[in-house]
Amino acid sequence: MKINSALKAGLHLRNRFNTRYDFPQLIACSPALAVFVKSNAYGDDSIDYANPLAVKALNQALLRQAYGLEHWDIPPGYLCPPIPGRSDYIHHLADLIAQRRGPSVRVLDIGTGANCIYPLIGASEYGWSFVGAEVDPAAWRWAQKMVAANPSVAGLIDCRLQKSATACFHGIIQPGEHFVLTLCNPPFHSSAEEATAGTQRKLKNLGGKKTGLNFGGKANELWCEGGELGFIRRMIEESAQFAGQCEWFTTLVSKSEHLPRLEQALRRVKATQVKIIEMAQGQKKSRILAWRFGSAEVRHPA
Repeated sequence: MKINSALKAGLHLRNRFNTRYDFPQLIACSPALAVFVKSNAYGDDSIDYANPLAVKALNQALLRQAYGLEHWDIPPGYLCPPIPGRSDYIHHLADLIAQRRGPSVRVLDIGTGANCIYPLIGASEYGWSFVGAEVDPAAWRWAQKMVAANPSVAGLIDCRLQKSATACFHGIIQPGEHFVLTLCNPPFHSSAEEATAGTQRKLKNLGGKKTGLNFGGKANELWCEGGELGFIRRMIEESAQFAGQCEWFTTLVSKSEHLPRLEQALRRVKATQVKIIEMAQGQKKSRILAWRFGSAEVRHPA
């Protein structure tokens, strides 16, 4: 089996997945992956990244090897996230707060999903404590199940059901509650049809021929009214009402052309500091939009 240890382009230097995967080690730690590993055209071990079952098995192996998370799964039809990219968001957030560690760093994940991936990685990597907010009751119940199945981080993650389809922070952030960070991977698309077209482009790039939402994804995971731009603009407007309870608000922005209108929205709510953090995973480009309403660190009341 051939192993290439070259660094993957664009990933954060602290990302545990920034070199080519050592498939023999991954299989040793997670034998269920073995059936999906084949030699690619370059003679390297790989999987079919257009096969969601293979991607899920790889995720399970990565999480087990890197973080000791023995139990991770997603229900049928839900989004299967790429672990390296999700890890990068966490590492860049750590840089934003000078790599502070431990449970005193409280983080709110808006739309944690059934996969609950950001809390699981952030709690494992930095010891942060998380609230994972989710509007889909089935996804919320599954996320709770994933947290309970991993005792090493279970005490650091609280999953809360968001009862409003249009709110991000209302109903989740309680009076007197404080967070150092919020994070969000917003729905990118404005309709199921647009999401399906995006999946077809992704599959074509991977050489796949299947149809439908091959990597899973429900409404609120992949699409919502107004798409990414509408979702983040609503989040920005709502964030101003919680200015004193969060040190930094952040979100992923997949489309750079949305940034001017989002920066305009931030000026309108009088954000005092705005940062755009560029991210990349191979050819895929993204960025984190971060904003705050004050310069001092948020401290939990004594």
